[in-house]
Amino acid sequence: SDLLSHIRVLDLTRVLAGPWAAQNLADLGAEVIKIERPIKGDDTRAWGPPFLADAEGKPSAESAYFLSVNRGKKSVTVDLAHPEGQALIRQLVAKCDVVLENFKVGALARYGLGYEDLRAINPGLVYCSVTGFGQTGPYAARPGYDFIFQGMGGLMSITGERDNEPGGGPQKVGIAITDVLTGMYASLAVSAALTHKERTGQGQHIDMALLDTIVAFGANQILNFWCSEHVPQRWGNAHINIVPYEVFATSDSHLILAVGNDSQFRSFCQVAGLPELADDARFKTNPDRLQHREALIPLLRAVMRTRQKSQWIQELEAANVPCGPINNYQEVFQDAQVRHRGLKVDMAHPVGTVSTVRNPIRFSETPIRHDVPPPTLGQHTDEVLQGVLGLDAAALERLRQKRVI
Repeated sequence: SDLLSHIRVLDLTRVLAGPWAAQNLADLGAEVIKIERPIKGDDTRAWGPPFLADAEGKPSAESAYFLSVNRGKKSVTVDLAHPEGQALIRQLVAKCDVVLENFKVGALARYGLGYEDLRAINPGLVYCSVTGFGQTGPYAARPGYDFIFQGMGGLMSITGERDNEPGGGPQKVGIAITDVLTGMYASLAVSAALTHKERTGQGQHIDMALLDTIVAFGANQILNFWCSEHVPQRWGNAHINIVPYEVFATSDSHLILAVGNDSQFRSFCQVAGLPELADDARFKTNPDRLQHREALIPLLRAVMRTRQKSQWIQELEAANVPCGPINNYQEVFQDAQVRHRGLKVDMAHPVGTVSTVRNPIRFSETPIRHDVPPPTLGQHTDEVLQGVLGLDAAALERLRQKRVI
C-alpha cells in the first residue's frame, strides 16, 4: 500500500507490542527503520526453535517469532548506550516523522532520546511510547508482561472453564493478546496523530500502556458489571445469556453450536431428531432455556455424540443453524475460505522462502503488498546510514571499528 509511503518511522521497539505497531505501519507503506543492538539484535531473534530453514533445510538464525512481526522493515544496528550511537539516532530523528519505543519509563531520556529531547530536533515528531503501565502512576517504573496483564486487567477472570466444572479456573488466551491489541491501538494512534500533524504541523507524545489496553478490551463485560453490579464470571465455552451456545463433543471431534434465537433452536431440534424439545415448556424460549440450562445441556451432549463433526456441520448449515468447527492451524490453512482469501503469503527472504500471514485490511484502491520480508540483522545499516544520513564508507568503517554499529 502507498497510503503512508511519505512517512518514515524510526522503530526503537523490540519483542511484540511495539514491533506489531511498526509492522502495521510498514504494511500501510511507511518506511520503517528498525534499530537493533549490534550482534544480538531484537530479543526475539533468539526465541526459537523453530527457526526458518535455509536452502539446505538447516535452521538459520531467523526465528519464527521474529519473522512473525517484523516484515516490511529495514534493520539498522546501532548501540544506543554509545554516545556516537545516540548521535546517529538524533540525526535520523531529524529525518523521520515517527518514533516508536518500548523502553522502560525514563530509559531513553537518560540517553538524551526522550520525547522532550527529540522534539527539540523535530517539532512535528509523533513519538509513541509503549510500556506496561504507562508513563505516570504508582506502577509506571514496573516492567510488565502480557500474561501479567491478562490477569491484572480482568481477562482471565472471565476466561476458562467454570470453577465447578472439570478443569475449571482462570485461563490465559493462547495468543499474547495484550501485546497485539496494544500494537493495534498504537498504530491507529500514530496514524491519527500524523493526520493531525499534516493539518496543523503539531507533533505529540503518545502514551500507550498494556494495562490500559486490556482493560479497554473488556468493554462489554465491564458495562455489564457497572449496569448490574454483578461481577462477571467465567463461563468456559458457554454463554451467560444464550442457550445452547457452547462447544459439544461429536463422535469424532468437537463442534461449536451457536443457537441465537428460538426459531434456530426449533431448526436444530429437527436436525437432531428431537423435535419434541422445541415444544417442551422448559425450552420454548431463550429465557426458558437459560432457566433450565442444567436439564437441557446433558440432553444435547448425548445427541451430539451420535454423529461426526462433518455430518453435523453439513446438516446444521443446510438448516441455517449457526455452527462451526474448532480448527487447529493446519486445518485453518486447509479451509476453502481461508485459501480463497489468500491468508498465507510466501515471500523471498535472503535465507529462503518465508511465509507470512496476510494483513486483514483490504483496500479497494491501495492494496497492501507483502513483498518485503523481515530483515536479517543489520541488513540495511549501510544503505540507511549512507542514503538517509549521507555517511561515506570511511565513516561507516570507523563506526564499525568502535562497535557503534
